[in-house]
Amino acid sequence: MSLAVEGLMAVDLSRLGITHAAVIRNAAVPALYEAAIAADGATITASGALAVRSGARTGRSPADKHVVRDPHSADQVWWGAVNHPIDEATFLANRQRAARFLDSGRVVYVQDGFAGWHPATRVKVRVVAANAYHALFMHTMLIRPTAEELAGFGEPDFTILNAGGTGADPALSPTGSTTAIDMSLERGELVILGSGYAGEMKKGVFTLMHWRLPKHGILSMHCAANTGLRGDDVALFFGLSGTGKTTLSADPRRRLIGDDEHGWGDDGVFNIEGGCYAKCIRLSAEREPEIFRAIRFGTVLENVVVDPATRRVDYDSATITENTRAAYPIEFIDNAAIPCVAGHPRNVVFLTCDASGVLPPVSRLSHAQAMYHFLSGYTARVAGTEMGVVEPQVAFSACFSAAFLVRDPSAYARLLAERLRRHAARAWLVNTGWTGGAHGVGRRIDLGATRAIVDAIHAGALDRAPTARDPVFGLEAVTEVPGVSGARLLDPRRAWADADAWERAARGLAGRFHDNFAGLAAAAGPDVLAAGPA
Repeated sequence: MSLAVEGLMAVDLSRLGITHAAVIRNAAVPALYEAAIAADGATITASGALAVRSGARTGRSPADKHVVRDPHSADQVWWGAVNHPIDEATFLANRQRAARFLDSGRVVYVQDGFAGWHPATRVKVRVVAANAYHALFMHTMLIRPTAEELAGFGEPDFTILNAGGTGADPALSPTGSTTAIDMSLERGELVILGSGYAGEMKKGVFTLMHWRLPKHGILSMHCAANTGLRGDDVALFFGLSGTGKTTLSADPRRRLIGDDEHGWGDDGVFNIEGGCYAKCIRLSAEREPEIFRAIRFGTVLENVVVDPATRRVDYDSATITENTRAAYPIEFIDNAAIPCVAGHPRNVVFLTCDASGVLPPVSRLSHAQAMYHFLSGYTARVAGTEMGVVEPQVAFSACFSAAFLVRDPSAYARLLAERLRRHAARAWLVNTGWTGGAHGVGRRIDLGATRAIVDAIHAGALDRAPTARDPVFGLEAVTEVPGVSGARLLDPRRAWADADAWERAARGLAGRFHDNFAGLAAAAGPDVLAAGPA
C-alpha cells in the first residue's frame, strides 16, 4: 500500500502498479503551490496566480490520442481520424510504463473530484500525477468534493495516470511518437506519456463524458452556458477554442453556468466542470474584466511570460505559445451560478471564427440550418491550441467537438435536434472571425460589436429583426442590430473592397462545406442537406 504523507488520507494505488511511492492526496492549495515552486519550476505572479510551463508540448496532441478497441464497445466508437484504435496489450504496456515512472521513488500527487453537476450521472475522477501543478490544475477543473464526500469517495469511476515526464515507447505507437494519450473505456482509465500539457487531462475527462452521457439520453456539448439573473433565460455558446466561448459567456449582467463543457438532459443544462480554462493571450482588464479579476491565488497560468523582477504577466507575449491559458475555479467569476445547473436553453449560438472573412456577423438559423452547421462545425483553427498550428486554418469539427467525440456525430445531432424541437430554442450563427477580407487582409470583428450582437440575442431584439438572404450560404443575415452601427459590417459583401472577390471567396468556402459534408449526408437527411450552401 502506498504511503500517506503528512497525515493526509491514505490511498491504495497497488491496482495501478504503484506500491512504493510517497503519496500526497488531496493536498490544500497552498501546499500544492509550495510543491510546484520547489519541484516544477513554478512562480507566484503579482496577482497571486501560479505560473507554470508545460514543457515542449504547449497544446494538445490529437494525433497521439488512442482508444482501446474493446469487443464490448468497438461497434459504438467513431473510429478514424479522431479515435485511433490500439489493442489492449499496447494500452497495458503504456500503463505499466507510466506506473513504473510514478513508482520510481518520487512523490506522487493524488487528486479526487467529480465530473458533472448532474447528481444522477456524475463521475468520480482520480488523478495520479508526478507534478504538483497537474494536481492543482485538476483540483481547479474538477468539481471539488466536500470533506464528507471525500471521506466516502471510495474507488473512482475514472482514473488518470499522468506520467507526462517520461516518453512512450515509439515502437508501440502507430506513428512512432513518444507521446501517448491512451484511453480504455472499459477500464475507465487514461494514460498520459510524453506531454506535460495539462489540457490533456481536462479533455480526457470530457472525452469520457462524451461516451457516458448519451447512454443516459443526455447530450454532451462543447459549449459555454449562461443565464439571465432570474435563471429563466439560458443561452448556449458552441464553438472551438478561440471562437469566444469563455469570453462571451463571462457577462456581468448574466450568471455563468460554465465556459466549455456541458450536458443537456430532461432537467435542463448542467456544467461538467468545476473550473474555467480561458485563453489569456492579449487578455486585459478593459476587454475581459471578469476573467482578468479571476486570475488570483488558486489560479494556474500555463505558459505565460512573467517579468522576473515584478512578477507581472505579459499577456500580450506569445514568446512561449499563442495558447497561453488560465485555469481558475468557476466561483472566481463573481456571478457564477453555483450549483452550475439551469433550465432549458432559449437561445443556442454557434460561434465560428471565419478566417476567410465571408460569413455574416450574425445569422438567424432554421432548425434544419442549425443541424447542418452543428454537424459541420466550421471555424478556423487558431494558433497554439494544437501543436503545429501557427496560422488560422480552415477546420470542420463535427458538433464543434470532433476531437473529443467518441460516438458517431449523428448520435449527438439526433439529441440536439430533439431538444431544439421540444423546447423551441432559437438558433444563431455568430461569426467572431474576420470581415472586409480574409486573415491577413481584412480585420477581426471587434469584440464590442460581437458583445452587442449577443446582448441583442439575449434581449430578443433579433427574433424579428430584418434579414437579408445570403446568396451563397442561404443564411438569413440580420441587417439591423442595436448598438452595432454600419451596414458594411453586417453585410460582409459590402465590407469587402471588391464584391467579386467576396463572391469568389464565398463560393470557395461553400465548396469546402460540401466536401466536408459528403461523409455526413446519409445520416443528416434531405432537409438538413438542403439547408447547406447553394
